[in-house]
Amino acid sequence: MTPESPGEPGPAPGLSPDDLLAVLPRLTRLSSAFNKGRLVDRAAKAAGPSLDRPAVGVLVSLLAAGEPLRIGEIADRMQVVGPHVTRQVQILEKRRLVRRIADPLDRRASLIEPTEAGNEAAHRYVTTLLGWFAEVLADWPRQDREDLLRLLARFADDVTARLALPEEEEDAGA
Repeated sequence: MTPESPGEPGPAPGLSPDDLLAVLPRLTRLSSAFNKGRLVDRAAKAAGPSLDRPAVGVLVSLLAAGEPLRIGEIADRMQVVGPHVTRQVQILEKRRLVRRIADPLDRRASLIEPTEAGNEAAHRYVTTLLGWFAEVLADWPRQDREDLLRLLARFADDVTARLALPEEEEDAGA
């Protein structure tokens, strides 16, 4: 089916199918470059010995939140299911990178907060990752960097929101 076929969403107004098609190979190349360059793996290694991506994801979610979170909140931020985060939190607790504290609003529930060592690991990860991106963008004009950050944030938010819609709503909106 082409983008103009009945039942399929068409391109946004002002965008031709060729415009969108031209972006697809670039997105694929970008994804491949990240994977082949093992950028995330290198940053995870910098975070601490034997920390894998999911564990680092929990720590970075807590760092970004700036406050303790429930397991479900961490799962939502990571876009994974709760049991996955529970396993990671248990591993991080054993390594003394996070701890459980009582939720002041509901004593039956607990919140997860990073320890000092957990915060340091998250900072090392973020510093490594952001440092790499900063090097790539160093020669870009300031306005281009600002435009990229603004548009990339908007694109990521819109894609995430669209993928979160139930299929019926997504089909109806198209």
